Amino acid sequence: MDSAPERVPASGGVQSVSRAFGLLEALADAHEPLALADVAATAGLPVPTAHRLLRTLHDLGYVRQLESREYALGAGLIGLGERARPALAERAAPVLVRLEEVAGETANLATLDGDLVSYIAQVPSRHRMRMFTEVGRRVLPHASGVGKAMMSLLPEGRVRALVARTGLPRYTATTHTTVDDLLQDLADTRRRGFAIDDGEQEVGVRCIAVAVPGHNVPAAVSISGPSVRMTDEVVRTAVAELIRAAKGLQGGLRTQAIP
Repeated sequence: MDSAPERVPASGGVQSVSRAFGLLEALADAHEPLALADVAATAGLPVPTAHRLLRTLHDLGYVRQLESREYALGAGLIGLGERARPALAERAAPVLVRLEEVAGETANLATLDGDLVSYIAQVPSRHRMRMFTEVGRRVLPHASGVGKAMMSLLPEGRVRALVARTGLPRYTATTHTTVDDLLQDLADTRRRGFAIDDGEQEVGVRCIAVAVPGHNVPAAVSISGPSVRMTDEVVRTAVAELIRAAKGLQGGLRTQAIP
């Protein structure tokens, strides 16, 4: 089955903006219309506060209200999403299709957005049971294949500073929760040329990732799926295709460096 994407809590800023986006994420995660009380509860907000924010989002076209009085995402978000799509994601589309065809598992493209991994493009697996994080989601990098692939290219000082800000929360028994363990994993990643997430984000999920070289903003491609299907044979094939894909995407990202 599809894995639930991680919701990264806001660390500051304007509270009403954070709450409004919390409502949008609650509606997106539900995959179906929600009553006011349900969307408020999911977002962790009082009903009057949720109602006020939803009314504003409705007026802006980012939320719609059905005849049943339930709420759903509005069409105004479609244009925003299209304009937010990075150029590299467009360029990577046929590459990701090829990766899914070869491995039969979900292919992803991600970048490092500040301290978080941001998934910017994806081709889901053809299988009914598949594991993926939705495009647009941002997760902590220490427990993801793409995150570790990207961090393996960073200076040690920058890695230490990043995890000092984010921490190393444990998701499973195999998640790295000490800086020394993470740095050793990154050294292993550099040595072999690819990163492995073996159930570190979610039990039963295996991900293989390769960094896309030559960019100011770190990027990586990955193939992920249930551990029972991500056999050593599939991994060997996936690594070869991921290395080829990463080389093909080299030079496709043109943005300012992340400080």
